[in-house]
Amino acid sequence: MSRSGTPFVLVNPAAGRGRRRARVRHYLKQLERHIGPFEPALTQRPGDEVRLLDNALRDGVDCIVALGGDGTWGAAADRIMASGRREVALGLLPVGTGNDFGKSLGIRHERAGEVMRAIAERTTRTVDVGHVGDRYFLNVVGMGFDIAVIDDAERTPLLRGDMLYQFCALKQLFRFPGIKLGIAEGNNSPNEWLDVLMLTISNANYFGGSFHIAPRAKLDDGKIDLVAIRDAAPATRAHLFNAVSKGKHERLKQVELRTAVSFSIYFEGRLRFEADGEVYTSPCPLVVSCVPRALRVCVPAE
Repeated sequence: MSRSGTPFVLVNPAAGRGRRRARVRHYLKQLERHIGPFEPALTQRPGDEVRLLDNALRDGVDCIVALGGDGTWGAAADRIMASGRREVALGLLPVGTGNDFGKSLGIRHERAGEVMRAIAERTTRTVDVGHVGDRYFLNVVGMGFDIAVIDDAERTPLLRGDMLYQFCALKQLFRFPGIKLGIAEGNNSPNEWLDVLMLTISNANYFGGSFHIAPRAKLDDGKIDLVAIRDAAPATRAHLFNAVSKGKHERLKQVELRTAVSFSIYFEGRLRFEADGEVYTSPCPLVVSCVPRALRVCVPAE
């Protein structure tokens, strides 16, 4: 049984394109063995997470368990942060397409039992959280090629998981036209503009299913890691794609790396970007920052 109150359990049945309902049922049954009886809250349409989470936080829940992927996890973190209740613990169970944030903490399907024990016992690790625009994020903010891949994945119904993102990324290597961005640390103006294939600003290490985009990122250093990959011909793009998948892109001349507390990204017009896999639109500039050691995540003890 739980050492504290019963956690609020949020379930996104549409996570993983709705193809992991059997895993959801299995997790709910196993979770009850660890925390006792509970009534899960199921989302039915986009935006339900906000209402359900805000109601639970107002009711004084001390732990939120999110069954979903990066989008669901990011929504849970966002509402905890927005509530100001940093004592609330967040438990993550992976049923999404990429489940990228969990990989940086060792939260995988194979360790679900250990994660549930950590939830029951409130064994937590305090991690940094990112902030972009008017919301908080857990994993990564991406723009350029990243958005093209997400759009393509929405049009590719037959694949899922890491294979889906790898397939769509391979296609977009030959189709995406690139994007021009200005990069500055803090609230400064950019001293140069770059033609980039992709730009990511990471709190954690992985994105897109299996791409080791920010190998040096740490979840408790009070900083975020920017990776700008300059645009190139298709053959060079393919080489970069392979290097990123292995986390071996840091020394390539087409790759620029920066670490800071915050970044301002400049562009012409409005910019589509993704935060934890959810797509948004921003006026210029887009400001991304780190909120240090802001969230308790339930993680098995080392």
